[in-house]
Amino acid sequence: MPLRHVLLALLVVAIWGFNFVIIKLSVEALPPILAAGLRFVAAALPAVFFIRPPKAPWWLVVGFGLSFGFALYGFLNLSIAWGMSAGLSSLVLQTQAFFTMALAFVLLGERPSRFQIIGAMIAFAGIGVIAFERMAATALLPLGMTLLAALSWGLANVLTKKAGRINALAFTVWGSLAAPLPLIGLSLLVEGPEVVLGALQDFGWQEAGLIAFLAYPATLLGGGIWSWLLGRHPASTVAPFTLLVPITGLLSGYLVLGETISPTEIGGAVLVISGLVVTVWRGRPVEPAIH
Repeated sequence: MPLRHVLLALLVVAIWGFNFVIIKLSVEALPPILAAGLRFVAAALPAVFFIRPPKAPWWLVVGFGLSFGFALYGFLNLSIAWGMSAGLSSLVLQTQAFFTMALAFVLLGERPSRFQIIGAMIAFAGIGVIAFERMAATALLPLGMTLLAALSWGLANVLTKKAGRINALAFTVWGSLAAPLPLIGLSLLVEGPEVVLGALQDFGWQEAGLIAFLAYPATLLGGGIWSWLLGRHPASTVAPFTLLVPITGLLSGYLVLGETISPTEIGGAVLVISGLVVTVWRGRPVEPAIH
C-alpha cells in the first residue's frame, strides 16, 4: 500500500478507536438499539438527497447496509450496554480481520499470503493476551454478541470488496439507508414503544452530539475511507489495520472513561502492532484461484 493510503487507514483507526467511547456514552443516554438506529438515520439523511446512488448492484448496497449497520451495530451496542467495556469491545471486535480473510477466501477466492497469515497470528496473539487479562470481568453473552458483530463486519468488508472501485461515500451513504428501519423496528419490538418515545422526548444537545459523532466522523468519513481502500487493495491487506483499533480504543477508554490499562495489556498491544507490520509491509497477496 502507498504511504498515503496507510495514513488514511491510520486516520480511520483513530476515529474508530474513539468511536467505542462514544458508543458507551450513547447507550448510557439512549436505548442501545435506538441509538444505533438514530446513528444511521443521521448518516443517511439528508445525504441521500445530494449523493447519487453508487454504481453497484442493489443487493450489494442493501447487504452492506444490513451487515454493517443493522447487524454490526445492533450486536455491538447491545453488548456494550450489557457489560462489555469500551476498550474490551474495541479489542474483541477485531476478530473481524480473521472473519474477513476467511470469507474473502471462500466467497472471492482471495488467498492471503504466508506473511499475512503469520502477521495475523502474531497480532491475534496480542489480542489474546489483552483479552485474557480482561476476560474475568466479562459475561459470556456480551462477549458472544461482540463476536457476532465481528462476523457481521467481516461480511460487510467482503461485500464492499465485491462492489469494486465505486464511489465509496455513495456506497456508505446509500448502504446506511438500509439500516434505520430494521433497527428502529427492532427497538420498538425489544425496547418497547414507551421507552423509545420517552427517549425521543428527552433527546437533547448531549444526545445529538453523540449521534452526530457516530454518524459523521465514525460512519461516513471512516466508512467512506474504508470502502475506498477496500476497493483498491485486497481485503486481506486492508482488514488487518483494524487490529490497531484496540490500541486507540483502550487508550480512549482510559483517558475518557477511566478504564485501566495494565502492563500485560501494553505487552499485548506491542504484539498487535508487530503483527500488523508483518502483515502490511511483508505481505503479498496471492492471485485468486481461477474457477
